[in-house]
Amino acid sequence: MKKIELEIVALSHSITQTHSYAVVLGEVGGLRRLPIVIGGFEAQAIAVALEKMQPSRPLTHDLMKNFMNAFNIDLHEIIISDLQEGIFYSKLVCSSDNDTIEIDSRTSDALALAVRFGCPVYTYEHILDSAGIMMEDSSTTKRRKSSATSEEEEDDEPTTTTTGSKEDLHSLSLEELNTLLGEVLEQEDYIRAIAIRDEINNRKKRK
Repeated sequence: MKKIELEIVALSHSITQTHSYAVVLGEVGGLRRLPIVIGGFEAQAIAVALEKMQPSRPLTHDLMKNFMNAFNIDLHEIIISDLQEGIFYSKLVCSSDNDTIEIDSRTSDALALAVRFGCPVYTYEHILDSAGIMMEDSSTTKRRKSSATSEEEEDDEPTTTTTGSKEDLHSLSLEELNTLLGEVLEQEDYIRAIAIRDEINNRKKRK
């Protein structure tokens, strides 16, 4: 089957599931989008890598990358290979000096590793046909063909707090924002840290 390359175009709160996030993948050179609902922990792992933030301690996916590098294992690409009953399935295509193998992975974990390795993300036509969105132009989209699909999540999967919304941040002074930024970084809540940092930068631009 022909592979279609995707790239991460957005990471936001899910509008369909409380305490979840949606990572939106866009077709490279095309107008189709593939939204996938993921948990807060995985969203944080992806956001940290996208924003090139440096955690005080390695996150799980950073540790896995370090482990693979130590044993000369390279991640060539990830493939979102299947969609069954609303659950996306993915594979990591890895190689060592002697072999190339495919490893089953949750899609959110695969994306977190792909961002860290800088490797391409692919899927197949039938997955985009069944779960994708066609963009009409830069500002409007057609209605999704089916209800939002989500990736399988473990029952005890941690999620990030949704406090610190844009409305809350707007009401804080610059000094309060800087104090809050320090607090959430201490808690390693990097998704909130990104939102606060952006608000601080926007305030500085307006000066």
